[in-house]
Amino acid sequence: MTRRKRRPSAPVERWGFLAELGLTAGQQRMVVWGGSVLGVLLAALLLTLLIDKVAGGEETPARGAGSVLGEGRPETYQAWPSPREFKPIADRKADSAPLTLREVFGARAVTAGKITLKRIATQADPGCSGAVWGSGLRDLLAKAGCRQALRGLYRSADGAYVAQYTLFDLADVRAANGVVDDLKSTYLGGWTLPLEQGRAAFQGYSEASGHAMGHYAGLVWVARADGAEPGERDDFVMLGLAVRDVEKGLYRRIVAVAGLPSVAPDPGSADDRPQPPEPTPTDPSLTP
Repeated sequence: MTRRKRRPSAPVERWGFLAELGLTAGQQRMVVWGGSVLGVLLAALLLTLLIDKVAGGEETPARGAGSVLGEGRPETYQAWPSPREFKPIADRKADSAPLTLREVFGARAVTAGKITLKRIATQADPGCSGAVWGSGLRDLLAKAGCRQALRGLYRSADGAYVAQYTLFDLADVRAANGVVDDLKSTYLGGWTLPLEQGRAAFQGYSEASGHAMGHYAGLVWVARADGAEPGERDDFVMLGLAVRDVEKGLYRRIVAVAGLPSVAPDPGSADDRPQPPEPTPTDPSLTP
């Protein structure tokens, strides 16, 4: 009589704690399988959050393009601390009157070298959060005591370039230096909002610089009107110098606070000694 081979007994389940709960082998397998899937999904979620955190969140724009919020930012940025000439207005307590658009952007045109920029739009914002995008920049300005933001938009006479100047009124020179310096590492995730007439141009390639001037911080933003990268004939340096002509209003603030320098000539100097009389002018047309 042929003996039938005995089937091997079912393997002992490895999840003893589940068996203790009264679960059958099939139920135990379902629990373990579901847990594995949940673990994979959780790991993927954590990885996504980690990548998003390193990249700066949804407000970090792709290189060479506008942010995911639809706002532009510069491709390059440079920062400059406050020069000593602005010491009289290093603290807002000495310069408490709010700025006006006429004071900063009163001139219809600004020039530097062969470049002439015509003013096409201005805007003053009480507070500063409405003039920028990016939560990091908003927080930075709030901590710096920003109470006012003024923006002026310019276009070159030939229509080839646009430039926007944004001026922030901050608590003191330390705050101004901090803002322009911190932007060296954070400008990719937060920048000034372009005025509507220049929005399209600033979605392409652009360059920027930050300038602390006493308790003020000015941001220069320049671009080609077509958004293209600059060529050999595109002088963005001179373009930036032209729009910085609006800073003359701050120099008038220095004079208002500190007064005009008084320089008296030294006794016996050449300026104080009697000068010989000038010769009588002659009319060449009367010469025979």
